[in-house]
Amino acid sequence: MGFDCAIRTHVGLKRKLNEDSVLGLPDKALWAVADGMGGHEAGEVASAKVVEALSELPDGQHPEQQAGLAVKALTRVNQELIDLGHEGIEHKTIGSTVVGLSIGDGQYRCFWAGDSRAYRIRDGGIVQITRDHSLVQDLIAAKMLEPEDAESHPNANVITRAVGAAEELKVDTVGGVAFHGDIFVLGSDGLTRLVSQIEILAALYSKPIEDAADALLAKVLERGAPDNVSFVIVRVQ
Repeated sequence: MGFDCAIRTHVGLKRKLNEDSVLGLPDKALWAVADGMGGHEAGEVASAKVVEALSELPDGQHPEQQAGLAVKALTRVNQELIDLGHEGIEHKTIGSTVVGLSIGDGQYRCFWAGDSRAYRIRDGGIVQITRDHSLVQDLIAAKMLEPEDAESHPNANVITRAVGAAEELKVDTVGGVAFHGDIFVLGSDGLTRLVSQIEILAALYSKPIEDAADALLAKVLERGAPDNVSFVIVRVQ
């Protein structure tokens, strides 16, 4: 299977440091977005460690095996970040969300922890294939909050999972058949909070993939870009 890919990452208009990291390895059929947290430098370190560990995964693996290896690698990084956060006098959380994608043998597998998302576009429609690990998503699942009220909730930025956030890391996975023409979008919340699924779909159906990536980034910047923004677009050829 071949791939057409576009990657964008930008510091945004309010932050001084880009704490996101992105991974694009079409030769390994592996992609990821990591959104670091923990303040100046710490978040940048966390997301870089996540991406570095994933980049070292072997190629030639079935997506299900690759996702399993990714989870093991992220578990190791989780402990490294916890140890790093405990080095100083004041213990602090140094962490990163992650969403990753592996494609091969007509299959895809997505793995994630946190609120960085994966979407799949197929047959003129778009679906979110990950479920946010966030407080507002838990409230929605418990029917205590309406989905349309999630973005304006005062705790909209509170996540419930991240690499480095807890001693036990839980990474969710999901997968299925990958068809020619499928488009996958991996994005940090710097994208998904400002650009709707329908807008992502419209951009990718009306423009070549690189032009669509430019258009999506421009839309985030037009809307103030209060956070770092990073995303990866993968079309299966």
